[in-house]
Amino acid sequence: MVSKEFLGDRRRSQEEEYFHKQEQQLIARLQQRNRDEAARRQLSERTGVVDTEVLADLDTLGYTPDTVLLLHLVPLIQVAWAEGGVSDRERQYILEAARASGVTPGSAADAQLANWLSSPPPPEFFEKTLRVIGTMLRSRPAEERQEQERDLLSYCTAIATISGGILGLGKVSREEQDALARIAQEVGRRSGE
Repeated sequence: MVSKEFLGDRRRSQEEEYFHKQEQQLIARLQQRNRDEAARRQLSERTGVVDTEVLADLDTLGYTPDTVLLLHLVPLIQVAWAEGGVSDRERQYILEAARASGVTPGSAADAQLANWLSSPPPPEFFEKTLRVIGTMLRSRPAEERQEQERDLLSYCTAIATISGGILGLGKVSREEQDALARIAQEVGRRSGE
């Protein structure tokens, strides 16, 4: 027969093991929550955004403090993919824009950009990113917002014209025109204009 003392010891051991596992899971969840909060703070610092919904949207879209530099390049990537592929000239232009905005070779942002240039993000990604950009622009003072909108649309138009026509100038495809119209509409609507 198994003694009651042995069963009691075994039960206590199992209870201790159970509570130890529960404690470890709780600690892991708290640590993850702290990491998530730290990442959101960094994301807020890097973007200047304090709106928790916008920060949550950025997080849901997969942006990190290291890749949020790419946010304003996404419309360019959207236009580049409008015809189903990114030309070498479009790729080069986007890479130059990335370097000018602080994306360094070999960084996490550079790796993400290379991924987006080799295979297109889903349409929902472009749509949701445009909404976030529009919301961010809306929070800026009117003059600054208008300047940033003009710059964004100018860069997008440059991408659309870079690989078409003679010497890459002058011809914008129907698909690129549609992408430009969606971007202009989303940015304008979101900024209250």
